[in-house]
Amino acid sequence: MDAVYRNQRHIYDLTRKYYLLGRDRLIDRLQPAAGERVLEVGCGTGRNLIAAARRYPEARFFGFDISAEMLETARANVARAGLSDRICLVRGDASDPLVLRNFTAAPEVAEGFDRVFFSYTLSMIPVWRQAIAVGAGALKTGGRLSVVDFGEQERLPRSFRTLLLAWLRAFHVTPRGELVAELQGVAEATGRALDVATLYRGYALYAELGPAYSPATK
Repeated sequence: MDAVYRNQRHIYDLTRKYYLLGRDRLIDRLQPAAGERVLEVGCGTGRNLIAAARRYPEARFFGFDISAEMLETARANVARAGLSDRICLVRGDASDPLVLRNFTAAPEVAEGFDRVFFSYTLSMIPVWRQAIAVGAGALKTGGRLSVVDFGEQERLPRSFRTLLLAWLRAFHVTPRGELVAELQGVAEATGRALDVATLYRGYALYAELGPAYSPATK
């Protein structure tokens, strides 16, 4: 990842805003309460954490990424935004079930998070199933896991889909066709509810894994 992003990190946010669609929808729906903890798995340049911290000034934010290069940029961006006291960043592997131990400056995170989210990271993580398991395992009881990533473009022109997939492969990105099935499996294993929506004619997929619905809330 460091080799991929050593140079890209400087223009990452400027270019990705045009095609990483649905990220702001995810942030809008986080809605953490005061004092709640929010974790981004694969935080990249910190763009999402900064936007969320500004949106929810009474919540606490955490993020990790496997790329030291991206984290260098993220820390600089967070400091520039004046949010270093509210956003904690560490280096970590999304497939490592012990990754939360890396937050040595915030040992309370061992108790879990109220919100965990993945934003266009699962399509880049080779062991993406393990990453989902780690994210789900980091949730507190009653917490919610959110995912936005590339969909299967099923309602877009075939020529567009072919070009997009070829372009994504050049950046080591692979949309996960089995993502919904994997999340459904986690939902069934953990007694949670899964909500899924396709965005922009299938260009993107949005999913939330949260507390099971009770008859009173259906």
